[in-house]
Amino acid sequence: MTSLLIVVIVALLGIAIWQLTKIFDLTQTKNFIGEEYKSQVATDKDNNINGYLMFVFLAFIYILTIYCCVRWGDMPLLNNAASEHGKDVDRLMWISLAVIFFVQIITQFLLHYFAFIYRGNKDKKAVFFADNDKLEFAWTIIPVIVLAGLILYGLYAWNNIMHYNDEEEVLYVEVYAKQFGWDIRYSGNDNVLGKANVRFIEGVNAVGVDMADPNAQDDKMTKELHLPVGKKVVLKMRSQDVLHSAYFPHFRAQMNCVPGMVTQFAMTPTVTTLEMRERQGIVDRVNSINEARNKHSRKLVEKGEPGLEPYVFDYILLCNKICGRSHYNMQAKVVVETENEFRKWLGQQPTLGQQVAEEKEAAKAPAVETQPAVTPEEVQEPQIVVDTTAVVAQVVK
Repeated sequence: MTSLLIVVIVALLGIAIWQLTKIFDLTQTKNFIGEEYKSQVATDKDNNINGYLMFVFLAFIYILTIYCCVRWGDMPLLNNAASEHGKDVDRLMWISLAVIFFVQIITQFLLHYFAFIYRGNKDKKAVFFADNDKLEFAWTIIPVIVLAGLILYGLYAWNNIMHYNDEEEVLYVEVYAKQFGWDIRYSGNDNVLGKANVRFIEGVNAVGVDMADPNAQDDKMTKELHLPVGKKVVLKMRSQDVLHSAYFPHFRAQMNCVPGMVTQFAMTPTVTTLEMRERQGIVDRVNSINEARNKHSRKLVEKGEPGLEPYVFDYILLCNKICGRSHYNMQAKVVVETENEFRKWLGQQPTLGQQVAEEKEAAKAPAVETQPAVTPEEVQEPQIVVDTTAVVAQVVK
C-alpha cells in the first residue's frame, strides 16, 4: 500500500511539473520552433491523434468493465433470496442492471465514435443545427418509455409485497429501534400488539407498552427475531430516538423506523436458517470468510492474544441509516425455523405482563441487610473490669 501511494505521488508530481512547463511555454511568444507551433490552434495532426486516442480510451473502458465483472462480478444479494417477494426484487435489479449496462455500452461508443468521425479538419466546415425535432423526440421518448416500464414494474412488485388482507392469518411482530440496538415484541395468543408510547418506557418495559391495554398483557419481548417459515409476517416498526432503517438483506426487505410514527413491512420467509446454511453458495462464502479469519487468528495467537471464533451463517437485521457513533454495531440475529420450532421457542418466553409484575414485586420487597457470619473463634466471653476509683463493675464486650 505504501509503495502504491509513493507511485501515485510521484505521478502527480510529474503531471504538475508537465503542466507548469506548458504554462511557461505559453508565455513565451517568440521561442516556438517550427512553423506549425507558432499558433496555439490545434492542427490536423493534433486532431487525428486525439481522435485515435478516443478509441484507445474507449477500449480501456470496455476492458476495465469486463475485468471488473469477471473479477468482482459475484453479487450475493441478487440471488438466494430467502423471502417470497425476494425473487421479484432480484428480477427488478437484474433488469435495471441490464438496461444500465446496455445504455452505457451504446452511449460510450457513440460518444467516442462521434469525437473521432467529426474531429477537426481544416478542409471541413461545421454544420450547425438550431434544433432538431426528431432527435429531441428520440432522446426524450425512449428514456420515458424505459423508465416508465421500470417504475410500473417496481410498483407492481411493491404492491404484491405490501398487500395483505386484514382477515388473512398473519403474525404481527414489532421491531423497535433505538441507539444502538433492537428490541423485538411479539403479539401473544390474541395476535394483537398492545398500544405503546415512549412515555411508558420503564424498567423491563423497554419499548413503552401501555400495560393498561388488555392486549398488552400477553405480549412478549426478545432480543432475537424468530420467524416461522412459510408464514406471512407483518413487521410493525418504531423508533425511540432518531431515524433508523430496518434492513433485512437476505429477505430483500427494508423500511425506515421513524420517531413518532409506525411503519410496516410484510414478508413471507421461505428458507429456514439451517436450509440456507446448506446451500452451496453460502457454504463457499462461509469457507472464504473463515479462511481469512484463520489467517488473522494465527497472527493474534502469535502475539499471545485469543484467536477469532469460526464464522457461522445467520440471517441478520441491520440499521441502514447512519444513526450515530455505534451505528455499525446495531444489529440483531434473525432465525427462520419451522412452525413447531417457532411455537416452542415463543412458548418459552415470559409475557411482558409477568415481567412487569415481577419487577414491581421486587421493588416492593424490603431490602434485607445481610450480616456477616460470626465464627466461634470471634465470640469473646464478657470481661469484668473494675474501676478502683469509682468501685463500679463495667462489662466490656
